[in-house]
Amino acid sequence: MAPSPIDFDRLLKVRVVVARFGEMDLVKWWNTKGQLGPYGTSTLKRGFPRTHHFAQARSVFAVAAHRCREVFDRADCVTLWQLPEATEEEFDSRWETWFDPAGDWASFFRQVESLRGEDLPAILRNLGLATDSDVTAASKLKRSAEGRAVAVPGVYAGSEADLSLLALGFGRGEPEGLAVPYMNRAGA
Repeated sequence: MAPSPIDFDRLLKVRVVVARFGEMDLVKWWNTKGQLGPYGTSTLKRGFPRTHHFAQARSVFAVAAHRCREVFDRADCVTLWQLPEATEEEFDSRWETWFDPAGDWASFFRQVESLRGEDLPAILRNLGLATDSDVTAASKLKRSAEGRAVAVPGVYAGSEADLSLLALGFGRGEPEGLAVPYMNRAGA
């Protein structure tokens, strides 16, 4: 089996940022309120002193993935929350490796806790998770006619650019108006 081209640390970070951005205390896309913010930290830190940030992330990921499937669900497509099965399995297998140096992630999660604003592309760029060219490409993406999806052109290949556009495409949504970015699945 060929090694995966995906940087799973970056994928985790991108998912955390989009998950936090979509919470009810920010743009109101999924039904978690500050779970990845200071409130979630203070609540979960007591029960999970070393791994609370990851517990927070996993719970919001589950809610965000469910909400995105409610809004847009096609078997022939991938989204940030529903990548090909082999990728999702490899991502899930990484949790233990992230727990070991959990303290190394603390500054990133503190940055995410303090997120404010409604400009997801700027947030991702400021955190070093998107380039200017990624942001420019994402600015050309359009919401579907019904406003529930954002088509990312091309076929998903698992590249960093694909993942960037799947994340940045959420920026085409509006507060309380989730639009799920998607790409066609290879072979579909």
